[in-house]
Amino acid sequence: MKRILLLIFGVFSVSSVFSQVVINELDTDTPGTDTAEFVELKSATPNFSLDGYVLVLMNGGSGSSSDVYYTMDLDGLVTDVNGLVVIGCSATSPVPQQYFPYDSLMQNGADAIGIYLGNPSNFPYGSAATSNNLISGLIYETNDPDATTLMTALGINVQYDENANGSPTTQSIQRKTDGTYEVKAPTPGANNDGTGVLFNGITVSTTATELGEGQTMVVTFTAQSPVASNVTINFGLANGTFTTGDFTGLTTVTIPAGLTTVSTNIVLTDDTANEGDEQLLINVAPLPVGYVRLNTNLSLWVIDNDFTTAAWGTPVNPTYGLVASTAPAGYYNSLNGKSGAQLKQAIQDIIANPATVHAQNYGDVTDILKEADQNPLNSNQVWLMYVEQPRAKFKFQSTASNTGSWNREHIFPQSRGGFSDGTNSVADGIDNWSTTNADDIDAGHGDAHHIRAEDGPENSSRGNGDYGLNDYNGPTGTLGSWHGDVARALFYMACRYNALSLSNGNLPDSTVGSIGDLATLLAWNTSDPADDFEMHHNNVVYTWQNNRNPFVDMPALASYVFGSNFGQVWNNSLALPDTETIAVEVRPNPARESVTISGVASGTVVVYSMTGVKVMETTFVGDRAVALTLPSGIYLATIASEGHTVTKKLVVR
Repeated sequence: MKRILLLIFGVFSVSSVFSQVVINELDTDTPGTDTAEFVELKSATPNFSLDGYVLVLMNGGSGSSSDVYYTMDLDGLVTDVNGLVVIGCSATSPVPQQYFPYDSLMQNGADAIGIYLGNPSNFPYGSAATSNNLISGLIYETNDPDATTLMTALGINVQYDENANGSPTTQSIQRKTDGTYEVKAPTPGANNDGTGVLFNGITVSTTATELGEGQTMVVTFTAQSPVASNVTINFGLANGTFTTGDFTGLTTVTIPAGLTTVSTNIVLTDDTANEGDEQLLINVAPLPVGYVRLNTNLSLWVIDNDFTTAAWGTPVNPTYGLVASTAPAGYYNSLNGKSGAQLKQAIQDIIANPATVHAQNYGDVTDILKEADQNPLNSNQVWLMYVEQPRAKFKFQSTASNTGSWNREHIFPQSRGGFSDGTNSVADGIDNWSTTNADDIDAGHGDAHHIRAEDGPENSSRGNGDYGLNDYNGPTGTLGSWHGDVARALFYMACRYNALSLSNGNLPDSTVGSIGDLATLLAWNTSDPADDFEMHHNNVVYTWQNNRNPFVDMPALASYVFGSNFGQVWNNSLALPDTETIAVEVRPNPARESVTISGVASGTVVVYSMTGVKVMETTFVGDRAVALTLPSGIYLATIASEGHTVTKKLVVR
């Protein structure tokens, strides 16, 4: 009807017909990571349809740009009894009538927001801001210079500062009755002047955010004030693989008249299926007239107790020889008889072969790590490298906060490698890959041979420093079970990419293309031998990238490319796996002045510090005491006997 009127009565301007919709409130800077930001629109009459309108967000930059960066079709939205409609993020409260597609979408300024007559297709991404068909516009900032280009483009000469009172995260920009704006405490879903219909808000809560199968979840609904009459609330829990078969209990409850709260018990089904940890969402249906939801989509994780375990150990309790390399026969044949630079080139010809190697993107790495770094003791967890502990797979970092989460650690730091953000961060699957070669440094951004699951805060504190010496040696008190893994990943990177190398000593953190300390890495390669966990990682990455880390398959190769055997001829027989087991016991452990090594007749023992420095080497005869002249601490003892080796953790008091 509105558009027919426009055609018939063309003498009326667009603004005169549509001016009854305005931007009533805007909050772009909210506590934390802007998960509560919102925009509120207001119509002059209640229950007004917003069909035919579009919301447009425009970038003001430093005053020299005015491009569109987001649009939202408002068709289907209807303002409420106060003439209001709220569009917001996941933590906006009361629950908005429509959500933005992701949190922290709105830029904090200097930028603009406008209501236009039209459709999103009329305002393509990157197009210039315009005053054509603009119904209501607001240029805003958080202590920024004026966006002069936006002002000119929109015909608006005032820019409002959300930081006007020095409290941008706890105040919003609100329209006054005279059409100007002021800054004060947010009032989403309510008239800015306190008039109009006041709603009774209802909050949903639980006593836990994680529960195991078989446990009971208490869901409570609480009103801000006693309800005038019985209020019936319906809610759902289904989400993804979590279905109605995964719980029992009532999903319809009633707050009795005169009271403020009601609770219900939901029993989480303890089945025998290994479904993985699942997220349920408490999705509250729209409430009766006079009530609003203060929150919804409240999430809770259901921890599956039907996880599986692997036959091999974690890096802190390693096993060897249980996970075989999946390298095809002849994969490394071209290395035989090579030495020095020719050997290194032969390695690169295999692992950077443009005819066979796949480059996956950074988004795919998350899925790769969920399998490659899976905790052998629990299939629903990943193993975190530096901190040497497991964490649930579902706790992958998805917001700006990394506390309690895990993320992807580049062993060769992005800035040091020169491949920061070199690939797409949106996963597209194992079947979507790019061709690559030794000069394709951007591929290092998503190369899973040097990326591991890691604790979020530890990843941040690790920084861009070198390894060993007086630089990064991991968290205090950990065992260094990752030392060899790091060394072999860096050996791989220095062979895979022409732009990368390894250096002795500590380099400035700003160095691009090289990292150290090579001497430490070579020592770590010996003190922390490749175990089954690392081989599993190598095998999984191979299924995606179609290349392997040869230094995991053949750790001795490192000395011929980077160490004391450089220049000597390599033969793959030098890296034949030890197919026999060696059962050795070191006692007492913890020890003081001596230890006894039993289980073998005789051999040698080499003791390394947790930084990879050899601190002791001696021969021994089984069941005879070996004197220790070591200060208190944690060490790694590599015991060799009759051609076989085993490494044990040794604690000296």
